[in-house]
Amino acid sequence: MINPSAPGWIDKFFAEQSQLPQPFPESAIDFYTQTRATGFIFGHIISFDVTFPIETANRLPQEISKIGMLNTLYQMFRLVKKNNNYTEFITETVAFYNSLTTKGFNPLQKILPSNTVSSKLEKILHERVQTNEDLFTKNFSHAITNAMLFIDVLAFKQHLEKGSIPDKYLNKIEGIVMSIVSLSLKSKTNISHHDSLLLKLFDASVRYSKSSTTEIKTINDLELNYLQNDLEKFYMIDLAGISLWSDEKVENEERYFLFKLGESLSIEDNFVLSSIAFINNFIANYKKEIPYFNYSNPVKHFYDQTSDSVVVLINRNKKRLLKEISQSKELMQLLAKSTHKDLDKEEKKKIKRQLLDVCKSIPSLTIFLLPGGGLLLPILIKFIPQLMPSSFNENEERD
Repeated sequence: MINPSAPGWIDKFFAEQSQLPQPFPESAIDFYTQTRATGFIFGHIISFDVTFPIETANRLPQEISKIGMLNTLYQMFRLVKKNNNYTEFITETVAFYNSLTTKGFNPLQKILPSNTVSSKLEKILHERVQTNEDLFTKNFSHAITNAMLFIDVLAFKQHLEKGSIPDKYLNKIEGIVMSIVSLSLKSKTNISHHDSLLLKLFDASVRYSKSSTTEIKTINDLELNYLQNDLEKFYMIDLAGISLWSDEKVENEERYFLFKLGESLSIEDNFVLSSIAFINNFIANYKKEIPYFNYSNPVKHFYDQTSDSVVVLINRNKKRLLKEISQSKELMQLLAKSTHKDLDKEEKKKIKRQLLDVCKSIPSLTIFLLPGGGLLLPILIKFIPQLMPSSFNENEERD
């Protein structure tokens, strides 16, 4: 299984996916429709547009984002170049991100020289899908932050077609996104608490401009003439649609706003209708998994979502974890005791301290050492006894 947390995953990805030729995207709408179906546009990836299926289950959110980002950029390369040469794609992608060093995002400044171009791209994607350093904020806002990743794909199209990115292109696109989201929220019939939260999260996702302009009163005030291709326009319609969604659907008043926006963008009504239908269906199916739509109890949602990621990490590092734990007799005894008795305050402190020491020795588990990582320790403590041999609990019960 491809593991985007381990070196060499990009080469492995293309070794698997290049075994059978995949039809080229026939048009911009074909590319966009397939990309939207994966959830990439909205920052909640449910599948990948690939020849050989890749499961999203038992993967960390960041790993899913890396695969989605890589493949969406590759599909853009295939759309523009009508070329399956992934070596050329990797070279072009690294050159593209290298060109962004003067535009507000420098993914190469934190990475050491690499032996291969693909390893450079692995490090670039690792940096690109990072959200916030704080663990809580990252899990709560990643859907919005990752939705803005499609701006990279739009800029990559410019790079492939023109050899460079137009001056201030990224700033302009981000500014238009923020203006449209702000204006669409103002047009809603019923303003809710999460509407202001959505705007804040989009604003926090801005990467290439220092600030966003949201003082827009009407659609006519938007700089829509700057948008020159259908992909940019499709993207604006969908982001407006997801910001207008509320109470299980896009209301009639909000539909009017979307059709007016589509008219201003010279986008046919059929696309607007398909956008509304897709968004209604997508959110209805995945609302419980999307952080933005769980604003009412973000702490609970954070705990539920992160629990799944922690379990994946623990299972992947099971042997190493058990080996490290078994070297401490006291820790073993405390963990066994915790399965059927409440530990006192001092015992809980000992478990926490010793488990943090264990996590320091296992790189994949350093998540527990990050700000907010302490919230995850109860998950780790609860799950570890399940990894132990059956005699672990039985012997303790006989004591």
